[in-house]
Amino acid sequence: MRNLIRCSLAMLLLFTFHAVSVNSALAWQASDEEGFKSIFDGKTLDGWQGDAKLWRVENGAIVGETTDSVKVDRNKFLYWHQGEVDDFALRLKFKISGTDRANSGVQIRSTVDDDGHMAGYQADIERGGKYCGILYSEKTGRGILCQRGQKVVQRGKKDKDVQQVSDAGELFKKVDIDDWNDMEIVAKGNHITVAINGNVTADFTDEDKELFVDRGRIGLQLHVGPPMKIEFKDIRLKRLPLAKEKKVVFVAGTKSHGWGAHEHNAGCLLLAQCLEQAYMDQGVPIHSTVYRNGWPSDPTAFDNADTIVAFCDGGGRHFLHRNGESFEDVMRRGVGLVCIHYGVEVPKGPSGQRFLEWIGGYFETDWSVNPTWTAKFEAIPEHAVTQGVEPFELQDEWYYHMRFADQAGRVTTLLSTLPPESTLSRKDGPHSNNPHVRRSVLEEKKPQAVSWAYERRDGKGRGFGFTGAHYHRNWGNDSFRTLVLNAILWTAHIDVPEGGVKSATPTGADLDANQDFPKPNKSGEKQRKKSKRK
Repeated sequence: MRNLIRCSLAMLLLFTFHAVSVNSALAWQASDEEGFKSIFDGKTLDGWQGDAKLWRVENGAIVGETTDSVKVDRNKFLYWHQGEVDDFALRLKFKISGTDRANSGVQIRSTVDDDGHMAGYQADIERGGKYCGILYSEKTGRGILCQRGQKVVQRGKKDKDVQQVSDAGELFKKVDIDDWNDMEIVAKGNHITVAINGNVTADFTDEDKELFVDRGRIGLQLHVGPPMKIEFKDIRLKRLPLAKEKKVVFVAGTKSHGWGAHEHNAGCLLLAQCLEQAYMDQGVPIHSTVYRNGWPSDPTAFDNADTIVAFCDGGGRHFLHRNGESFEDVMRRGVGLVCIHYGVEVPKGPSGQRFLEWIGGYFETDWSVNPTWTAKFEAIPEHAVTQGVEPFELQDEWYYHMRFADQAGRVTTLLSTLPPESTLSRKDGPHSNNPHVRRSVLEEKKPQAVSWAYERRDGKGRGFGFTGAHYHRNWGNDSFRTLVLNAILWTAHIDVPEGGVKSATPTGADLDANQDFPKPNKSGEKQRKKSKRK
């Protein structure tokens, strides 16, 4: 939860409310759909999670229904599990049937309990006219946040400024209670608006220091009560640039090497936690989202990203190799890109050329090598990314002899050293050895870069390559970790704090958390989960 600055003077707020209302109506009239992407395919519940006895797809709509024979004893939810939302605009159509007690709603920035119950902000829908269009807080203890026609600034549970700026009854008359209605929910920082058929029904600013939430899940509600039916269709999401922060999107690859190596999910989650700590302790304006286990199914995943971290297996399996063409649109916007360990390797050809343009270098087979060795970094150059990074020595699978872009001054080496001769003891192979690297290291004695920063030719985007992090335990080294955290900020165009990003040294428990494979026991055998035969 993050605290945000209080709103402006009451007269200015009132003017803004009416401006938002007019602009929202005009947006609907103009059918301005630029940037909106469908998160419901109109045919299946793919991407959504809920009780199949209550939720189905019918005639191009998501239907939630209770009957005399199918009842619920508490509110039920269907949530979109492909991603969480932060700042966004959500558009959909709804139709509600049943008695005047028929009630539903759209959850935003919400959490999902183990039993499927959602908690958080809700744009309310109902037939009776009392709650339709209000903003409610489901299962948080706050209850109604903003009644229909109100503009509310909430500073605490019982401390709020309330203005009735529109007539609640007149707004409800503009809802077609027996047919389809358009709903738009916009969340920008701590400001949330709800509009039905182009008319703003709730305008809420959350300055509650304890309960404000800036991210979470989208969901649909089926309310406890008499038999009813709620339908949703044309559900579209548009992500908005964050109001006061920059956003990093971590994309963690799938399972790979086993306990302690190529721990993509655990590594990304740990780095995201460190950045959250930097936000709280140093005021670094950064917001992190982690997509686990490969390429995101969320079609909006990168739409408001300022930088992206790819920590994954590479080569022909690299998700930026398989999705390179579509990802070019993201890079053209000037979004930063950080590639870690195997994530710096893609096949030669179009993918290799893209990496030269995006991060300034990559692991090229039959040119680069991937030995495991102890690198000693004695001289750390001055750069925004190296602030707070002290000389260090660490064993890792440090790739080297990268293929770099031929652009003087745009690629800056951050970590380099001369590898020992033992790193070239293997036979020649695509990753192991070759005449080019032997000449460079053994004959010419050239120090080899294992980490670098890159300024793209367009003058907007930045890239960073880091070949370490085969071993998950190495995130416990403060300089190793600080360099990568600094690079994430730098590629997002955030000023790196003097002395670098500060993060607590991870404990053994921290490093053990979220790993993909069971930890070996003392005898070296893997602990296996017991399973019961069904």
